[in-house]
Amino acid sequence: MSCRTLAGLLIAWLLAATASLAQAQWPGPTQGPAVPPGKRVLFIAADFRNGGVAGVYRGIKQAARRVGWQVHALDGRGDAAHLRRLAAQALREAPDGVVLGGFGADMLGNLPASFRQHKIPLVGWHAADKPGPTRWLFNNVSTDPLLVADLAADLVIGEHPSGIVIFTDSQFAIATAKAERMAARIARCASCRLLSIEDLPIARAAEDIATRTLQLQRRFGPSWTHALAINDLYFDHINVPLARLGRRDIRLVSAGDGSAKALGRIQSGLSQQIATVAEPLEAHGWQVLDELNRALAGEPPSGYVARPLLVTGRTANGDAAPDRQHEAGYLRLWQPK
Repeated sequence: MSCRTLAGLLIAWLLAATASLAQAQWPGPTQGPAVPPGKRVLFIAADFRNGGVAGVYRGIKQAARRVGWQVHALDGRGDAAHLRRLAAQALREAPDGVVLGGFGADMLGNLPASFRQHKIPLVGWHAADKPGPTRWLFNNVSTDPLLVADLAADLVIGEHPSGIVIFTDSQFAIATAKAERMAARIARCASCRLLSIEDLPIARAAEDIATRTLQLQRRFGPSWTHALAINDLYFDHINVPLARLGRRDIRLVSAGDGSAKALGRIQSGLSQQIATVAEPLEAHGWQVLDELNRALAGEPPSGYVARPLLVTGRTANGDAAPDRQHEAGYLRLWQPK
């Protein structure tokens, strides 16, 4: 089976499992403007190596094809200076709307004010520390990061850990919010010990995780029993360094997005990652398009916040059938009235 096929199957399962949390009736918005064809959108990705960003972009592309919109992507490759250059390029191209995929408007200096001056709405995904409108964003699409953090931290706490390490990236407000919430949750556990909060840029995780793992082992030795992370990317390359150190006992839980790689690891049972907190990534992509349409129509944001799902080996091997509930819900919403 190809990686693309596996990713498709895992994403389909995730959408189905997330939908099963909601009531039978479509839980998303039921009122909003019709979608006119022909709009042009630029998606600026923080880093397409991030499975969450890539999953949301796929959802936007799917939705755009159904309504006759054009969506083009620009990859920031995890570099703040490059993101500012791409945003300046987007401003020059004057699209109907711009999506900030996985980073905040504060990384763009004065450019958000220029977008507003030119009446180009900005919609974000994971572009702030909570869902909803911000100073520069018409809306930030996300699950509640504090709920995501609680789900991940509570699972680890339930395992009665001796010592916990948290991996985070202080460049991003949502990452800081998750890390601080997990740390606070652990602090309320009398039998738990937070060993360290490791500030490791997501864009450097693949290159630096082996060195950081060795440093942590030298500092804490067998006291280190669990790791939490704000994104699945930290665990994409950690199993080999842990194995070399003879630490196959350390258990990993991500308060991340539920990337296809992470879901595959958890489903196989062969990884030390035992859980992730998954988000309905493709459905979020459809919501991003809906929020852009509301902005262009002069209407307020939808106010909808989808719920995340804790995925463990047990839930990952469930028999939920694929469900495209969000597609039907939004297509009904977007029909001419």
